[in-house]
Amino acid sequence: MHLFIIVTILAVAFGTASVAFYTGANQSDEYYKRCAADNAENFASFVDGDYLSELRKAAESDEFQQLRIKAEEEENEELIKDYLTRHSLWEKYSETQEFIDTYLGNMKDIKYIYIIALDEENAIEDMYLIDASDEPIYETGYYEEREEELVGLDSEELKKPTISNGDWGWLCSAYSPVYSSDGKLSCVVGCYFDMEDVMRERAEFKIYLFLGALLLTVIVQIIATLFVDRTVVKPLNLMTSEMKKFKPAERLSYKEAGVIDLPIKANDEIGAIYQGIRTMQINIINYLTDMFDLQRDKQKAEEDIENKKKQIDLLSEENNKDTLTGVGSKSAYARKISELNKLLSQGEILFAIVMVDVNNLKKINDENGHKAGDQYILGCCRMVCNAFKHSPVFRIGGDEFVVIVEGSDYESRYAILESLKKSFAESYNQENKDQWFRYSASIGISESRANDTTVELIFRRADKAMYEDKKRFKSLYGSYR
Repeated sequence: MHLFIIVTILAVAFGTASVAFYTGANQSDEYYKRCAADNAENFASFVDGDYLSELRKAAESDEFQQLRIKAEEEENEELIKDYLTRHSLWEKYSETQEFIDTYLGNMKDIKYIYIIALDEENAIEDMYLIDASDEPIYETGYYEEREEELVGLDSEELKKPTISNGDWGWLCSAYSPVYSSDGKLSCVVGCYFDMEDVMRERAEFKIYLFLGALLLTVIVQIIATLFVDRTVVKPLNLMTSEMKKFKPAERLSYKEAGVIDLPIKANDEIGAIYQGIRTMQINIINYLTDMFDLQRDKQKAEEDIENKKKQIDLLSEENNKDTLTGVGSKSAYARKISELNKLLSQGEILFAIVMVDVNNLKKINDENGHKAGDQYILGCCRMVCNAFKHSPVFRIGGDEFVVIVEGSDYESRYAILESLKKSFAESYNQENKDQWFRYSASIGISESRANDTTVELIFRRADKAMYEDKKRFKSLYGSYR
């Protein structure tokens, strides 16, 4: 019991701590994602899409790319600056770069803001256009491997903000498109929030949270142990000791027989156990007294025996019937088989076994519930009983029925079988009805032969024929998985 309490308290404490931690972490993540998305969108609204389209076109040219490589090799930013000046692109470039610096200066939590030109959806590289002033100007036009969160991305539909741990550490990234005046995508603004401090504080908080949960578990465990010992263990030990004194016998009073009598008045489980034990002991004494009285009154004893006999007969009759369908039960089928085996051992007898297996019961139970499944079983059973009116029908499994075909039913067995199959097919094809009213079953039949020594041989042949019929049904309508 103590082990159970320990495990339970640990599970509750650490479960609560986990929920609290991950709830707080998710709220924090959503805050930073929203901030990153809002700032990316806000920054994108201030930049000139038409200018960025011109800058992108210039940067993609072979002339610029050759010049950029040379500027990078010589670490000479003036080459790029002169090129942009000659093409009337430098003034806007400088203004945009200053705006990035100003924005980063005012928003302390933002680590990076830059502008990139997205290539087609399946591209593996994207081109940088403008970055903060602490980055060399010749980075403009530089192709770098596509960011992980942009892989496979349609440039017209940017993903939601993401939090990732990559080469630059923990970052919350968001992107916002920039369009030219004609509605075409010019480029994309990337906004990155620094998450290093947040993640470090979160890890520390997680440690403190779980240490607190562990401490709370220890305290609660001590209190719970003391409480359980006082309210459960001690009373149970006392009851166990008193129960050993119980010595039931005829014509004894409760006190003489040692019926348990303790000052336990609690209205809880312990009180219920105590009252249950006491009531049981009292009932035993009462029963012994009654039996003593019954022995003195032979006539009354015989009447009681007769009544019990009737009850047993009633239970036996109910045991012979399946509780759902009212046809013969599995135990009744076993007795019938025993009778037939005895007759077979004495000589040849004429009878047949029809094996019936209801189709699609699992599908109906899964999709409509067991109440509908029971209705479906009842309908199928009625059709079988109506077909074989003069032969006993038994339910031997959840969806399996067996008919012992005898007498006039045996003489017309094939006509009855074909009629039943036709009736099932017509019922199943009534697609306007609910599933549980579209009755269907697979059927197999086998007659007794001169060399059959047990009913089991006939049953196997009927079962095999039924499975062949089941295969035909599945080939026509498919099988449910």
